[in-house]
Amino acid sequence: MSAPRCAECGSPRLVRHRVLNSLTLAHIDCDAFYATVEKRDNPDIADKPVIIGGGKRGVVSAACYISRTYGVRSAMPMFKALALCPHAVVVRPDMAKYVRVGREVRQAMLTLTPLIEPLSIDEAFLDLSGTERLHGTIAAKTLAKFASTVQRNVGITVSVGLSVNKFLAKIASDLDKPRGFAAIDQEDARTLMADRPVGFIYGVGPASQEKLSQHGFRTIKDLQRADEVELMKQYGPEGRRLWRLARGIDDRKGWRRFFGGSAKKYRPVSRAAIFRDRPSR
Repeated sequence: MSAPRCAECGSPRLVRHRVLNSLTLAHIDCDAFYATVEKRDNPDIADKPVIIGGGKRGVVSAACYISRTYGVRSAMPMFKALALCPHAVVVRPDMAKYVRVGREVRQAMLTLTPLIEPLSIDEAFLDLSGTERLHGTIAAKTLAKFASTVQRNVGITVSVGLSVNKFLAKIASDLDKPRGFAAIDQEDARTLMADRPVGFIYGVGPASQEKLSQHGFRTIKDLQRADEVELMKQYGPEGRRLWRLARGIDDRKGWRRFFGGSAKKYRPVSRAAIFRDRPSR
């Protein structure tokens, strides 16, 4: 018996979530971006392990998913990466090309919403709240169509995370890579993150992680069990931030409107101002 498929796009990859219809905050991340672009442009290496980087004295800029199965990771010294995967195809980075492709993806994002916050040339947050009438469907379906459009028109794949805030949307986009699409809410987050190390929370580097560990906070579950006031007494405002993020609470405000061209051409702007200024159709 064949797997059920989406009635609209025919995909066998179906996403279900109890609040899927109401989720509008997305994180879109291009899959192994540099390596995927190189494979797109050279089909001969499509099924081979690819490492983007310099000579043996350089470091790995990016690694495709095949290379990652051998333990190759970004920022790893090239000599170590080649020791792990000696048959890998090494391609020197072409940043001008990656920027061009990144702009293509960003322009496609602009067809979804003007509320875009770029994080790099290959990832961004998008707020699709209020766009249901524009696109004639819920945000989840709009994003699924977007992923298919990018794959068809740009020749690369993206992963989509959909949630109630930025922190959880970014976690969701990493759950099912490549070509992933995942949705989580705060209720899911508590269980999903419980056994992760505290360093899983953004902004907690090795030094902070060691300090937290010395105080008995090794996993996010430890932070979830802690009292908010006690954490604030120990760590100040950072304690409150950790307490909230451990529970999937992220109240970061502010969005940026992207004007095209360079990734630098965006500025902070309110949601109300963006939709007020948007031309009527």
